[in-house]
Formats: sequence, C-alpha cells, structure tokens
Amino acid sequence: MQATLTDIDPFDLPEWLGTGDVVWCADAGLQTGYLVRGRLTAGTVPDGSTASEEIVCDLLAVDEAYPAPVVDDATRLRVHQAWRHGQVVIGEHDSRMVLAVPGTRFGPELVLEALSRLARAVGARAERYAALLRLG
Repeated sequence: MQATLTDIDPFDLPEWLGTGDVVWCADAGLQTGYLVRGRLTAGTVPDGSTASEEIVCDLLAVDEAYPAPVVDDATRLRVHQAWRHGQVVIGEHDSRMVLAVPGTRFGPELVLEALSRLARAVGARAERYAALLRLG
C-alpha cells in the first residue's frame, strides 16, 4: 500500500525547531527498512534553559518498490526534485511528520543529511541538530 504524504510547510512547524538545539532520536534501529520512526526533541534554547518540547518525526525512504512501491510516482518525483535542489520534503503520513528522502534504506550519513536539510528549512544552523541512532 502506497503512503500518502500531505505536505507540511516548514513555517507551520514549532518555532523551537529553528531557535535552539534539537535532537532526533530513533525509536528503532536503522535496519528497520524504508521507514524509521523517531522524534525531534528540543535541547537548550538561546537563553540557556532546557526545553521539554517534542514532535514525532519519521524518516521515509521513497524508492523501496518491493513488494509494492512506498509512494506514488508523483510523490517520488517531487522528493527527488527537492533533494536535487538541496531540500527535503516534509510531510504528514498517518498523523506523523515525516522527512521523505530518496533511497531504499537509511544509513547514518543519510539521516544526518536529512536533518541538515530540515534545519535549513526552518532557518536553523545544521550544527544545532544532532541525531541519536539505535543499533539493531
């Protein structure tokens, strides 16, 4: 069954994604396949205090095609076009925010690149973002 992605405007995302430290935490290991569930959590904010904000944020690799395509052709094309231009598609799937990227699986480099592009989309510096990956 193909995923349906509803676009999310980066300006509609919480402000803390662009103002302080942010950590993406995987809920499971990267070997789970084309969909890695996770969440974004606020770290410290500019005044030095610690925030407790959190938003779900999954990673979706759109090129997996067996046993069925992950997304429709139009969505796949849009994801590839955005990636080619240094952007990431931010969408909603099953009431969860997702970052849609080209590929079939995730490795550490692809996770970091997706987060870097999210940071750019919300007006943050990439060095304010970190990733907590799980083995397995």
